[in-house]
Amino acid sequence: KDLKSPVIIGTSESEREFIGTKQAVALVEVWRKETGLPIILNADHCKSFASIKEVVDAGYDMVQFDGSGLSFEENIKTTRQIVEYAKSKNPEIIVEAELGYLRGSSEIHKEKIEIKEEDLTKPDEAREFIEKTGIDILAVVIGNTHGIEIEEEPPLFLDRLEEIQKVVPRTFLVLHGGSKTPEKDIKGAIKLGIVKININTELRIAYSDALEREIKAHPDEVKPYKILTPAVEEMKKVVAEKIKLFGSEGKV
Repeated sequence: KDLKSPVIIGTSESEREFIGTKQAVALVEVWRKETGLPIILNADHCKSFASIKEVVDAGYDMVQFDGSGLSFEENIKTTRQIVEYAKSKNPEIIVEAELGYLRGSSEIHKEKIEIKEEDLTKPDEAREFIEKTGIDILAVVIGNTHGIEIEEEPPLFLDRLEEIQKVVPRTFLVLHGGSKTPEKDIKGAIKLGIVKININTELRIAYSDALEREIKAHPDEVKPYKILTPAVEEMKKVVAEKIKLFGSEGKV
């Protein structure tokens, strides 16, 4: 709110199970009314049609189907079914899909993640996938991974992103696994068509580190709101940094 920026709030399947799908929708609706900001609620990495149906029916603004574990043909088939269902319920809903294999998970990786050529999004497949599914935005794999590596984060393959952008110039592209990605790569990716960047692990680390410090500093404190407040403030600092880096400050 202080930076006058629109924002996308994402929930994973596990986070929705913890918070509650309908509860997440209700919380965001309250925040929209109180702040006046354009806040989009996104269901991240839905693995099945049933998961998509749940969030669409609950009133999410955006859904992402992760069919990366399927064959190319099955990914197209299932994604198309999801697009048809989601748009029939809400023509304005944003549907995102993923093409390529994104390695890692939202945690700190002690060992280097090896990215293989076959993991990367192929430009020709991206064009075919978009044409046959009717998705609104596409998450690409261009050297990005989920989580944070202890070693320096590897650079993105911006040349591959440029190849993809050339064959699908009218499609918005998404970068998952944005935590700790070098700033120059983030800026380069934005110039080449990335319009949404997912940040998760950095937020979790900021939260958990601050929470641990607070508990150690005040071992006798039992009021959750006092223990949790510093952790939330540390997360807010990371969010502010990313808003400025991504260029969305002052857009509202």
